[in-house]
Amino acid sequence: MNKELIKEVKKSFKNHFKMKPLLVFSPGRINLIGEHTDYNDGFVFPAAIDKGIVLAIQKNEENISNVYALNKEEMYSFKVNEISPLKNGGWKNYIIGVVAEIQNLGIKINNFNIVFAGDIPGGAGMSSSAALENSVVFGLNKLFDLALTKEQMILISQKAEHNFVGVKCGIMDQYASMFGEKKSALLLDCRTIKAKSFKIDFKKYKLLLINSNVKHDLSESAYNNRREVCEKVSELLNIKALRDASKKDLEKIKEQISTEDYNKALYVIQENNRVKLFSKAIKNNELKTLGKLLYKSHKGLSEQYKVSCKELDFLVAQTKKNKNILGSRMMGGGFGGCTISLIKKTEVAQFKEDISRKFKEEFKTECSMYQVKLSKGTRIIKD
Repeated sequence: MNKELIKEVKKSFKNHFKMKPLLVFSPGRINLIGEHTDYNDGFVFPAAIDKGIVLAIQKNEENISNVYALNKEEMYSFKVNEISPLKNGGWKNYIIGVVAEIQNLGIKINNFNIVFAGDIPGGAGMSSSAALENSVVFGLNKLFDLALTKEQMILISQKAEHNFVGVKCGIMDQYASMFGEKKSALLLDCRTIKAKSFKIDFKKYKLLLINSNVKHDLSESAYNNRREVCEKVSELLNIKALRDASKKDLEKIKEQISTEDYNKALYVIQENNRVKLFSKAIKNNELKTLGKLLYKSHKGLSEQYKVSCKELDFLVAQTKKNKNILGSRMMGGGFGGCTISLIKKTEVAQFKEDISRKFKEEFKTECSMYQVKLSKGTRIIKD
């Protein structure tokens, strides 16, 4: 947790609202494996990280609520009983979406003030959106004694994203951000919304995130399109979700769908299986198997599901030339953002230098690198 960020948020809140706030930290997340399987009722393997959103919140006696986005230096004021999605609302829709979804449960909320800021790199695929949603619902729950469970809170966050932001996301991001455990990753069953915790020890290796600093504009519409394809194929198979399908099942309807849709559905079925194999390999300390599964996951995301881009493919291809890296793949929704790689600790500095140079030569722009610690989930910051 970033102590400087906490200080800045607290100071800004006191400057704006002249009162002492309740402080909340909500982490971003990484996903070890299991991309685009969550909205198919499948399995994913995320972990909360030590980067996230710091939110200061307190009740006010006015007839309006005020939210200040410190990173953007933008103030937004609204009435809690007059909420609807804003066109091009950006961060504002995450906030008011959460308020609206709480009210949809028949719960009354009075007015409040918020200041928030984050240190999750934008567009890196580490789910700053889920962290923001969770920080708001968690803060409101505490502030107004709403007695919501964590399970209810993550569903509120997810609905806010569906109905106010327009992204039909699965539950993984909100779950990992809310329920994360220190030094652990969570094998999450997205149908039952139950998870098993795995202590992570990569021995001589560590995770390195490389941000392409690319964000292609089609990500939201393409994400929703992939979901529609999966739902259409599930309907043809007469099943609830692709989690219930096998390759054999898919073969039966191959003639009824396009080659592209067949490959997308096949990717989901195979990725779901890779997540299960990954959890077994972690249990058995089979690090080389983990690496192979990461590479297979990337190949599927790039060639079958088609959510990669040339920058991410380049970063993964470079790791294959380095014997000190066991595996790598793109992480997140796609079309930009980060790769996640399993690299020998002693080689991190040299590889960072090499990949920075090669990426700049290839794309005439910089990539960024992060090492993260696996963290606890959304919580109150003890003042």
